[in-house]
Amino acid sequence: MPSNIEIKARTRNFDEIRRRAEELSDVPVDVIPQEDIFFNTPQGRLKLRILSEDRGQLIYYTRPDQEGPKRSDYHIFHTAEPADLKRVLELAYGIRGIVRKTRYLYLVGQTRVHLDDVKGLGQFMELEVVMQEGQSDIEGQAIAEGLMASLGVEKSDLLEGAYMDLLESSPKQRGINR
Repeated sequence: MPSNIEIKARTRNFDEIRRRAEELSDVPVDVIPQEDIFFNTPQGRLKLRILSEDRGQLIYYTRPDQEGPKRSDYHIFHTAEPADLKRVLELAYGIRGIVRKTRYLYLVGQTRVHLDDVKGLGQFMELEVVMQEGQSDIEGQAIAEGLMASLGVEKSDLLEGAYMDLLESSPKQRGINR
């Protein structure tokens, strides 16, 4: 099963992290509007990422909910019919929630640097160190920690869980007015 070493962090200065990511990136930024529809599952996470009317990815993944670098094992299925797939999964599992975001994707070596502007939550940074055959989790964690330092991300900025978890725990989602 393919795997990543991942971190997620709040950004204190989104523009500064973008500037640093652009300097480190091997390619120009790719700006990607995304809608992630999460489905109820007994274990792991299942989401349909809609990228356009005729392009989507069904992603199943497992990872511990903890701060700092962590291993994520995943499977991705590509579809040209995301609306039909959404309907089938909605009928079978029910929708847990929807995350809408604009992702700024930078590639730095074997790492995908995501700067995300998430509707209803704010701005975040994710690192996904795409593990290579035979590479240890410790090596992936070292790469993630090195990039954190280069981007100016501190350990106190790190988060656990997924955007879906953060949305579910927000006062607005619980019906509390701010």
